[in-house]
Amino acid sequence: MQVTETLNEGLKRGYTITLAAAELEKKVTEKLVEAQPDVELKGFRKGKVPLPLLRKQFGQRIMGDAMQEAIDGAMKSHFETSGDRPALQPKVEMQGGETWKEGDDVVVEMSYEALPDIPEVDFAKLKLEKLVVKADDKSIKEALDNLASNAQSFDDRKKGSKAKDGDQVVIDFLGKIDGEAFEGGAGEDYPLVLGSGSFIPGFEEQLVGVKSGDAVAVKVSFPEEYGAKHLAGKEAVFDCTVKAVKAPKAAEIDDELAKQFGADSLDALKTQVAERLEAEYVGASRQVMKRALLDQLDKLVKFDLPPSLVEAEAGQIAHQLWHDENPDHQGHDHPEITPTDEHKTLAERRVRLGLLLAEVGRKQNVEVSDAEMTQAVMAQARQYPGQERAFFEFVQKNPQMQQQLRAPIFEDKVVDLVVAGAKVTEKEVSKDKLQKAVEALDEI
Repeated sequence: MQVTETLNEGLKRGYTITLAAAELEKKVTEKLVEAQPDVELKGFRKGKVPLPLLRKQFGQRIMGDAMQEAIDGAMKSHFETSGDRPALQPKVEMQGGETWKEGDDVVVEMSYEALPDIPEVDFAKLKLEKLVVKADDKSIKEALDNLASNAQSFDDRKKGSKAKDGDQVVIDFLGKIDGEAFEGGAGEDYPLVLGSGSFIPGFEEQLVGVKSGDAVAVKVSFPEEYGAKHLAGKEAVFDCTVKAVKAPKAAEIDDELAKQFGADSLDALKTQVAERLEAEYVGASRQVMKRALLDQLDKLVKFDLPPSLVEAEAGQIAHQLWHDENPDHQGHDHPEITPTDEHKTLAERRVRLGLLLAEVGRKQNVEVSDAEMTQAVMAQARQYPGQERAFFEFVQKNPQMQQQLRAPIFEDKVVDLVVAGAKVTEKEVSKDKLQKAVEALDEI
């Protein structure tokens, strides 16, 4: 086996791997001898099939296996010896693949982009500011008001009162298309809160101003993208009978409200609310500090980037932004999307930081545990109620999905490790200032 370098420019590498015909023949013979004791063929006892017959029967397949093993072994040996780590799967092509015949040498061209040497970072030189927000009385009161609003009840308005936006109307309704009632279009004693957006667009607005006892024909059009295809885009009329008009009444902020939310008393609920708010503040503060950390690392560490990784990332950014700007477009049937210089600059930052954090994690032996992965899968599965088991099975069979779930966990653990080694000072700020700092993240 001979490995000859053909390209060494920047991070680009090229090699010719030559497997002599005699060497390949020797490997094939070794495999035939190894398999001989277990082979049975008609007319021969087990293990007594002559090698020439074995070669005729299995030679082509075994030659292919031997060739692949030899090439794989040469590549593995090369990477172990050189220390190179390919940025992407190496490109491997066999010279004269279609014209190659038994007895010829096997010549393979291998090319790849090597991951760059990434300089060490002295974490102690990093200076970070951690924003600290305390849950004050005003924030706790706002949160309690929201809880009371969510726990609101509805009281009957005076007879003859007209329904306002935010009121609850209790209705019987029957929907028809072209004069015919359709499945799922009827209901009795339905409590509909006007302005809630729980019915199709245009429905609730037509009930503003109705009184108890009114009969109203509500005319609407089902959206083109409506889930039930037989209704999508169709015009419908709902015959509605208003049975009651009720005004919202916020719950009292007292021990009874606390019990609705699982607390023993109002004081206990206030404590829970304060803890939840401060946990949210900690999470937001971490986002801000993480961005500051990445900004410092991006300026501090420079190294060559594999062009293929930058190109792929720029393409992904361009596609994602295009779909963000065209949310109604589904699938990949769209005009050609060419990354701009801005996309490429952002891609370079992401690739640089991704490689840097990956290298830090590798050197510090950062790993994502099975328990952490299980927790991540469970969190994701909650988005598919009733289909959790199917989602678990999908993840188990999909390495790419596993990597998508593992990557952010790994990155956060590496970030925590770097922060632990940096100089961090705390600064107490208001909730509004923290919120502005978070909003600024989206503007960068």
